[in-house]
Amino acid sequence: MMRNLGGMMKKVQEMQARMTELQAEMETRQFTATAGGGAVSVTLTGKGRVLYVSITPDACDPEDTETLEDMIKAAVNKAREDADKAIAEAMAELTGGLPLPPGLQLPF
Repeated sequence: MMRNLGGMMKKVQEMQARMTELQAEMETRQFTATAGGGAVSVTLTGKGRVLYVSITPDACDPEDTETLEDMIKAAVNKAREDADKAIAEAMAELTGGLPLPPGLQLPF
């Protein structure tokens, strides 16, 4: 029994170390999404920090700022969805596909 407990503790420590690596990776990994046929491009880190926003001159209509606002929101939300999906996939790989306990807060 103690041998199994020791092995389990070692696996938990390995998982914690990998989770720390994953956190660091997500801080530097970039996710880019576009909206409006490329009129707006947004790049975020895996932690959701906005790094770049690119807007083409065609998207800058002073008479219709609402469309530009919507394109920016769409690009940011898509990039965030891509980051969330990458995090979920990495966590599934890390935990061997085991579901995490309800209420467990991950550091992302």
